[in-house]
Amino acid sequence: MIEGIFVDGLIFSIMALGIFISYKIMDLADLTCDGSFATGAAVAAVCIKSGLGITLALILGFAAGALSGMATALIHCRLRIPGLLAGILVMTMLYSVNLRILGGANVPLLGVKKFYTEVPRILGFLPSEWASLAGTIAIVLLMKGLVDLFFRTDLGLSVGAMGGNEQVVISQGMNPETLKVIGLGFSNGLIGFSGALLAQYQGFADANLGTGMVVQGLAAIMIGDFLFSTNRISLLTLRVILGSIIYKALMYGGRKYGYLVGITPNDFKLLTGLLVILSLAVAKARSGASDRGARRKAMDKVAAKANGGCNADA
Repeated sequence: MIEGIFVDGLIFSIMALGIFISYKIMDLADLTCDGSFATGAAVAAVCIKSGLGITLALILGFAAGALSGMATALIHCRLRIPGLLAGILVMTMLYSVNLRILGGANVPLLGVKKFYTEVPRILGFLPSEWASLAGTIAIVLLMKGLVDLFFRTDLGLSVGAMGGNEQVVISQGMNPETLKVIGLGFSNGLIGFSGALLAQYQGFADANLGTGMVVQGLAAIMIGDFLFSTNRISLLTLRVILGSIIYKALMYGGRKYGYLVGITPNDFKLLTGLLVILSLAVAKARSGASDRGARRKAMDKVAAKANGGCNADA
């Protein structure tokens, strides 16, 4: 049971890392996620059913997600369509694309080799659930390392700088449109990879698999924000992973014990949305309090200097 919560949360955290890049680092409201997550799952499922292998299925799932994000960025940059609308358009179109890839509403992965059947076989000295957890941890650490490494490069730093102030990268002679294509491509690549991994864990891929993922990812990010404060990219990504695990644990608790207070699975999307709203409100209040505290300290320093000057004159 506990192993399942951790596996589910860790798979989900890769998707949350993708949303973290677009929402927190690039400061873009990208809704491509709901489509690119299912696209990654669909591509991986078809690859596995076709016998192309687990590794190639995951790589192509990442590539499919990346192409989806790049399409959103190109529509936004080249056609001057607002980023939010561009994401909605690509997300909508991807639903039809996913149906085409799957050849129907879903594709089962029963009786075929997939990540969560091969890892327990390789790690035969561990119980199946713990072997799956160990394999998932290894994958998540690999993707976290990839994100950390990317944002320590000049290109990654430029993507982050663009999110803070687009004029900065323009003044450095870099094209912000190119950075948006790269950033959203990488973001949705992670999301597609997460979908590819989840399809193998659940044993099927579905065209509706990504529904509501944006809000869930934001909820996980907001939960992580309350754990500790940091500006280091390695700790920021760790915070996202921990927030994702906590979010999945809360959802599991709601499913198992929610009946005690009249909560049903039908209420989860409402509760997730309320959680995001509450988190944003608290974060805004904390930011406002911090700004007021900084202003108060600055005024105290000015007053202290003024009093010191007056005393010196006396």
